[in-house]
Amino acid sequence: VTNLQQWFRDGLVGEMLQRGHIHSPDAGDDTQLVLNFTSIGDPKPFRRNSQGTFVATVVDAEQEPDDIFRTFYPVLLYALSNLGVFLVRSGARIDAHFMTMEQGHYVVSLADGQREDRFFREIYERLAPLATSQLVINNQYERDLAESLWQGDEHTRDLIWAGEQLGKMNLLPAPWPIQDFLTERDLKHVMRLFGIGGLSYGNLSARRDAGTFWMSASGVDKSKLHDIGRDILLVTGYAAEANAMVISVPPDVQPRRVSVDAIEHYMIYREHPDVGAIIHVHAWMDGIESTHVNYPCGTRELAVAVSELVRRAPDPSRAIVGLKNHGVTITGQSLREIFERIDGKIIPQVPMS
Repeated sequence: VTNLQQWFRDGLVGEMLQRGHIHSPDAGDDTQLVLNFTSIGDPKPFRRNSQGTFVATVVDAEQEPDDIFRTFYPVLLYALSNLGVFLVRSGARIDAHFMTMEQGHYVVSLADGQREDRFFREIYERLAPLATSQLVINNQYERDLAESLWQGDEHTRDLIWAGEQLGKMNLLPAPWPIQDFLTERDLKHVMRLFGIGGLSYGNLSARRDAGTFWMSASGVDKSKLHDIGRDILLVTGYAAEANAMVISVPPDVQPRRVSVDAIEHYMIYREHPDVGAIIHVHAWMDGIESTHVNYPCGTRELAVAVSELVRRAPDPSRAIVGLKNHGVTITGQSLREIFERIDGKIIPQVPMS
């Protein structure tokens, strides 16, 4: 641990102790937050056993690199972390760069003459909501999909069309090629913990009836959706006791997992019967209301925050909600209606703050 890391650890732990948290040198299965202090040149992973353990990796450098994303994001992956904090000292100024698995990036700074307690209070207020959020990314498969739906229906055909449109609009950026940086063992570990797939970001869904909806799978190219049960899945409910989305699939298909944002879509469809479709993309639109905390994808807290903004919209069935440092979620009466509304208004670059 460097002197800068030690200073950061002492300050943050002190703030957390004042807030009533308990500090332990050893992490157990019930640990909520692990601070993993390692080096940027040789990042050491913390291999947790539970999805409920949030890992923030902290590294430092004497100067800010030309491309902080390409320098720091691989460290986040190597360290198998939910969040990274990259400390950079520039004279008397210290910048704490936060970076998320969803490629969100923002900075908390301590300038010369500013109070350290305020700095660590802001660090805590940024970190604590993320560390205490609850992932809902597991799936409970029921091999009971009606044979008449094995080849899809008009709603899945709309999903296929919509995915193609997102591809044409360059709104499905390829995520960082994590498979090029992690060993096969670590890649499987990351995918299991966070529900990460690959190929493209974003997701889309379409209501089938009052209680079910079709949704794109995790880790598939959304511009090339084809197979029912693998590329497109039917979400039929949420099993609270198992903290898992319930998925109906054909009996002979080895299913993929549904998008990690399924819990968010589930909440919106359940509350708003007039919502017929939802699209989430890593892009932006001017003049929209946004969530205040950049909760990780697939968390109950993100779903609740987005659902609250949809509820407050003048017309929840036609809402456009920003996800801080992340992207937008758009509701509509149908997928085609959504595309008519956003045509020419999408900004590919998500603002970070």
